[in-house]
Amino acid sequence: MPRPTRIEYEGAVHHVMNRGRGRQTIFHGEQYFIAFLETLKEASHRFDAIIHGYCLMTNHYHLLIETPKANLGRIMRHVNGIYTQRYNRLKQTDGPLFRGRFKSVLVDQDAYLLQLSRYIHRNPVETKKNMANNPQDYTWSSYPAYVNAVKCPEWLYREKIYKMLGHKQKYRGYKNYVARGVDEDLLRFYGKGNIFSVLGDRDFRESVRKEASETDLEKLREVLQDRPRINELVKNIAVIYQVDEEFITRNPSGRRTSNPARAFAMYAAQEYGNKSLKEIAAAFGLGNTGSASFSIHKTRKEIASGLLKGEIKALEEGLYIVKYD
Repeated sequence: MPRPTRIEYEGAVHHVMNRGRGRQTIFHGEQYFIAFLETLKEASHRFDAIIHGYCLMTNHYHLLIETPKANLGRIMRHVNGIYTQRYNRLKQTDGPLFRGRFKSVLVDQDAYLLQLSRYIHRNPVETKKNMANNPQDYTWSSYPAYVNAVKCPEWLYREKIYKMLGHKQKYRGYKNYVARGVDEDLLRFYGKGNIFSVLGDRDFRESVRKEASETDLEKLREVLQDRPRINELVKNIAVIYQVDEEFITRNPSGRRTSNPARAFAMYAAQEYGNKSLKEIAAAFGLGNTGSASFSIHKTRKEIASGLLKGEIKALEEGLYIVKYD
């Protein structure tokens, strides 16, 4: 499948992530964390990157970067490339360190910058392998600097987020804000395989189209699309299974017979459309959500056992969706 299009323009804000190849550890101890932060500092100075926040986990990292010069690609080539060299020297090894290109999400900073900083800073306490009981206890994120528990690096820019918070006591205000937990809309955005590369509403995506006017708009669909509607999913799945759309959406009367296309469409409505069971039941003519839940669960079990790979690939290609590990 094609690589996702990078959208860069002056003043854009990006949530940048990358992880080690095969989920291998990329930070083995203090020396490694310090080497990465030194590399980030260099990128800030050399390429005028504005670093709003960071969190370095054992096998991946999160960065919140603003690019006044529309040069995210150049910034990240430096960060990933130079850190890989430093890692190899420390580890006395060689070869690539990261799984490939970094992943970036273009962020509507007016609506999501503050929320996203909280999402990033809560990473050590939200991860499955809990790495800290309190974000302040985790050394290798910018959170301790945000609450004035450590000296703030001169290259870390906190003021925009403080201003958005609008609290007179900025350190205590930010601490209380982070303690309230991650917003539901961000959990939904990042909880479905993170298939989109723009975090913002329809108006923001339209503004991105204008900013990226020199880029082929057909190639931008993968990063600017809305969640696919159920009828769009059904249309694609009908082609894949070579059946009529009505065969998928109509609830048959009388004796129930197996309908793999219908079950796969319900699964797709939840997985790709982010639809609730209630919405799915209504769209497929079901009297209750239990039937939808049963079909979706059965399909997920089939996928977990290695089935439906061809159907999934065909659907994602039909929707121009790019999925990430």
